[in-house]
Amino acid sequence: MPKTTAIDTVASGWTVAARHRRSTMPQRLGLAIAVALVVTPMMGWRICLAWLLVYGVMQWLEMLAFAPSKEGGPIEELPSWRKVVACVILFTSTSVFGALSIPMWLIGGPLGGVGAALMLPGLMLFSMVNAPRSRAILVATLTPPMLYLLASPFFVASFGASAPVVMTASAAVVLFIIFTVISWFKMSEATENQLQAHAEADRLRQKAEQDLAGHSAFLAAVGHDLRTPIGAILTGAAELQDLDAHSRSNANLITDAGLMMKALLDDLLDHSKLGAGRMTVEAADFDLRLMLAQTLRLWRGPVEAKGLKLRVEGVARMPRRVRGDAMRIRQILNNLISNAMKFTSEGQITLRLDAWTEEPSAYCILLEVADTGPGMTGEQLKRLFNPFDQTADGVSARYGGTGLGLAISRNLTELMGGRLTARSTPGQGARFTVSLVLPIGENAAAVVAPTDDSRLDIAQSLAAPRRATTPLVSASPPPVAPEVPVAPEAPVPLVAEVQAAPPSEADDEEGRPLRVLVVDDHDINRRAVQLILQPLGCDIVTAADGMIALQRCAETVFDVIFMDVRMPELDGRETTRRLRAGGGPNALTPVVAVTADTAPEDVAACQAAGMAYFVSKPLTPPALIGALQHVLDESAQAESAAA
Repeated sequence: MPKTTAIDTVASGWTVAARHRRSTMPQRLGLAIAVALVVTPMMGWRICLAWLLVYGVMQWLEMLAFAPSKEGGPIEELPSWRKVVACVILFTSTSVFGALSIPMWLIGGPLGGVGAALMLPGLMLFSMVNAPRSRAILVATLTPPMLYLLASPFFVASFGASAPVVMTASAAVVLFIIFTVISWFKMSEATENQLQAHAEADRLRQKAEQDLAGHSAFLAAVGHDLRTPIGAILTGAAELQDLDAHSRSNANLITDAGLMMKALLDDLLDHSKLGAGRMTVEAADFDLRLMLAQTLRLWRGPVEAKGLKLRVEGVARMPRRVRGDAMRIRQILNNLISNAMKFTSEGQITLRLDAWTEEPSAYCILLEVADTGPGMTGEQLKRLFNPFDQTADGVSARYGGTGLGLAISRNLTELMGGRLTARSTPGQGARFTVSLVLPIGENAAAVVAPTDDSRLDIAQSLAAPRRATTPLVSASPPPVAPEVPVAPEAPVPLVAEVQAAPPSEADDEEGRPLRVLVVDDHDINRRAVQLILQPLGCDIVTAADGMIALQRCAETVFDVIFMDVRMPELDGRETTRRLRAGGGPNALTPVVAVTADTAPEDVAACQAAGMAYFVSKPLTPPALIGALQHVLDESAQAESAAA
């Protein structure tokens, strides 16, 4: 059966058969040369050479006739007149090939006729196979050898064969012709079914890809929109911490629910990216020990609050400088510790670390999280990494979660070229082991993560020299009771200190608060940023879109601009590009991207647009103020280096 190509599903039977004829021309020429060599001793080289030359000319004419149907070219249906010419050439070409059987009978006698009787059926089968889905090409190529084969009984009779022998030869010829025609119909039917199956599979594949793209786009849009109310919930809950004990309890409940919503949303979006093949990992130098210390510092409080112990073994064997995706490794470790903590009611959670040198220039890293929970059966282990599968009935209702964390962790580990395995015995807890090969890093940068949610500490951390255009320092905040760290009741003024400016300018800047422009098309996000920054004494100006933001930047000098990336009409990146290119008073002002898209390519696009930093949605006070601190410190350091 001819090989089916994707183009066959949309091309006509004629075009498909014509392309098969073109593709098998070298085979036909090779077969003709072989036949000529075989019969040369019987008929002489002159007859064989003449026959071979005539057949070669016919193949050349056939190639010209089918030129528009060249394999790999555009699908082009031949006009009717060209089809007629092509059929005439095909008929003549196969007639020339089959004509060799006549001198084989006449010169070679009965033994030569045996050779002819073997050659003609082969030619008929070859013609049948190379005429899929086209009756016209089949008739043109099958008729000549069929007529030559029908002449065989007459040659048999001319050599004195008896009547029964002639009748037997005639019946055999007719049966073979019927068999050939039936075989062509069966082959064409099978080819049609195969093409239809391929077309249906291709249609279903395209539909699945469209559905997956639509599903991913829907999740991305919903996720982006959900981050706005989640950010408002977390911000409002942070403000309620300043009230009485009952209000703080309610605020803690709201905060826990908001963080759970954020975690579930992040898992759903990561699962969608992994399913669509859009999840990527990056490679950058980082301090592995520091990353592990920061991660464990975040978990020590929650683990102890549940009455458990958090143990760490093998820290001394861990290298410092490695190259990999610190954020994804941290995410995997967070998922494993969270899972262990969720299913462990008493006892301890142990993080066992090990590492050794892997040639030529890498480390093999093992991270094992072990718990003293109820353990799992073999059947549960088989289902452990299935998304949305909690391995046992009632687990979701009792412990919460979606069953995505472990599935995402395994996929992320495999994206980084590693493995995540699980071992467990009922009643003896579970052990999850991550094995990774990380290249040795050259310049391991510190992995910074905010670990203190105290608003007062963050506010105090802003009391450092700021950028030279409006260098700012903070006045001392009012004293606060040490046992209950709360935000300052009065705004913390950020007073300017101009060292090299004229006295009149210094007087103007004295007492000026930090000027911040907040650009976001969602009013909730703008209000959330105001709620976080105004208690710090910041002067907040808002803009609902990029065009308004450019107008505000033309009127006022700002110290920092928080810019939403996704906005209608003029998005945040384009607004930043225009701000940088405009050469106005805020052309060098740090711009912080506020975005739910934190993939490496999205962050790179923000940096390429001229943004200095980014903070992910949903907005939280530590993340927002941490970003503010970062860009102001960067500006101060840059100015100090320039001075």
